[in-house]
Amino acid sequence: MIIVPVKEGENIEKALKKFKRKFEKTGVVKEVRARQAFIKPSITKRKQKICAVYVQQLKQAEE
Repeated sequence: MIIVPVKEGENIEKALKKFKRKFEKTGVVKEVRARQAFIKPSITKRKQKICAVYVQQLKQAEE
């Protein structure tokens, strides 16, 4: 359960923005989207490898 403390006289829009930020940090939406379709573990590993290679190339380019 997400609790957002609202100060007296605080704008509703600010409170809503705080709520959205907290909700996004929990990762609920990401998890729901991930569960909508099954992704094979081999594909997940392949994507992680590609990402790791990309990050490594970026780091090498900096040096």
